[in-house]
Amino acid sequence: MSLRVAVVGSGPAGSSAAETLAKAGIETYLFERKLDNAKPCGGAIPLCMVDEFDLPPEIIDRRVRKMKMISPSNIEVNIGSTLKEEEYIGMCRREVLDGFLRDRAAKLGAKLINGTVHKLEIPSSDKAPYTLHYADHSNGSLQGEAKTLQVDLVIGADGANSRVARAIDAGDYNYAIAFQERIRLPEAKMAYYEDLAEMYVGNDVSPDFYAWVFPKYDHVAVGTGTMRVNQAKIKQLQAGIRARAAKRLEGGEIIKVEAHPIPEHPRPRRVVGRVALVGDAAGTVTKSSGEGIYFAAKSARMCAETIVEFSNSGERVPTEADLKVYLRRWDKQYGMTYKVLDLLQTVFYRSDATREAFVEMCSDIDVQKLTFDSYLYKTVVPANPLVQLKITAKTVGSLIRGNALAPTRSW
Repeated sequence: MSLRVAVVGSGPAGSSAAETLAKAGIETYLFERKLDNAKPCGGAIPLCMVDEFDLPPEIIDRRVRKMKMISPSNIEVNIGSTLKEEEYIGMCRREVLDGFLRDRAAKLGAKLINGTVHKLEIPSSDKAPYTLHYADHSNGSLQGEAKTLQVDLVIGADGANSRVARAIDAGDYNYAIAFQERIRLPEAKMAYYEDLAEMYVGNDVSPDFYAWVFPKYDHVAVGTGTMRVNQAKIKQLQAGIRARAAKRLEGGEIIKVEAHPIPEHPRPRRVVGRVALVGDAAGTVTKSSGEGIYFAAKSARMCAETIVEFSNSGERVPTEADLKVYLRRWDKQYGMTYKVLDLLQTVFYRSDATREAFVEMCSDIDVQKLTFDSYLYKTVVPANPLVQLKITAKTVGSLIRGNALAPTRSW
């Protein structure tokens, strides 16, 4: 009997896992509750993802080659001059990106199920199958038809509110809320954002993160994120970014309002038994930048590759120990990235003084090149010792001038 794997959730994580499994000939079931889902998301992807995940040009709405960093006092720093002609940050609509990846996985052999998984039944032994209880919506009804499916392995790619994670007692994590408005601008205003994105920092737009204006096909995504999770605070912060960007948004029409939780760190348990979590369900979103799409897809692909490897392409059932190899490989490759970005968020996002220092630091060409190379290719390109020393001195100098090194007081 061949290996049977259920992938719950068909965002970039779930679809990437299903594609890898299907290519290896493994019997794969890909669940998606809502096939036209448009997840609230800035939609930025690094250049390396375009090649690595073989994304066609039509998936990319805009190729951003310029970025404005805007400080609490509205000092603007233009970054992007270090980019080569062929380099860019891709801007996507999630409904387009997700749909493409999902359809590709299905064409390669994954069995797409339009269904809501309500319960994951844990087997009583390490040989027995997992049972998924789900509502099948293929008949067009919201309630759906109650069905079950038995599989050998389960991949939870069902986001921050993962039911799969709850079923295996994966533990909780802190999360932020991303709130975003899609705003259609007049043609003249939209031309300004042809290849430009903006990032705003300040207590008025986010006490612990940043706000953004990201260009899409025929509109801009204007949003903010914060761990201060309450409706009144979110509305206040969104009003803050609307006010800061008001002149550039004049004449705009809100066409969609979105909100979604974003994990702030990995779950305590990402593999339990023969169940593995990937993407937001595992907590792969980075601090500081809030980047999640690439790391979601990459974590899922690495998980699926591990399953293919240890199952001998579906001939045996991998164990918990086998699945945990995926975690060790992931943490070895990206663990330091997460630690560095966590430190940057802690240092630079804690007050308006530190945010001013952060924006000032971004004006340095060497800092820009290191930042863009790290983002676009997911590798920190080693600078020569003199450049490294210069960046360190620039960082410390910016922090001192902004009184950012002084301890924060609580009254």
